[in-house]
Amino acid sequence: MKQRLIALLLSLSAVTTAFAAVDVNKASEADLDSIKGIGPGTSAKIIEQRKDAPFKNWGDLMTRVSGIGAKRAAGLSEQGLTVNGEAFKPEAATASPTAKPKQ
Repeated sequence: MKQRLIALLLSLSAVTTAFAAVDVNKASEADLDSIKGIGPGTSAKIIEQRKDAPFKNWGDLMTRVSGIGAKRAAGLSEQGLTVNGEAFKPEAATASPTAKPKQ
């Protein structure tokens, strides 16, 4: 019984770790590389752009990092990547990173 409980707890912690969010503005190179779909080249581009200023939103990330468009952003988000804690939303692909909300 005790062994089953330990096995259950270990499997739950593995699932939680696998789905842990990685924020693009806070992640280390290793954290970024842990996201399926991000390799060393993309993580280097992200970190280089992040030196200038943190990413404001997904639109800003897609504008500043070549090779990340709406389709790839959706896949990266599914793998756990976030921008300021936010998952990718398709409408972010059409929104300008500096656009002001309509009033």
